[in-house]
Amino acid sequence: MTRIKDLTVDELEQLIEQKLLELLGDPDSGLNLKSGFKKELSRRLKSAGERVSRQEVEKKFG
Repeated sequence: MTRIKDLTVDELEQLIEQKLLELLGDPDSGLNLKSGFKKELSRRLKSAGERVSRQEVEKKFG
């Protein structure tokens, strides 16, 4: 079993987010996506694109 003290900040944030979704549910559940968005999302998920950390996104857009 992993202890909190052994988690990275990113792992801890992901764990907290997962638990909040379990407790509160997904606020976007039941919403419909446009077909163009679905196609683009599917294409991007299939590609082996570069992953960007939350910190990098905050630096660029924050």
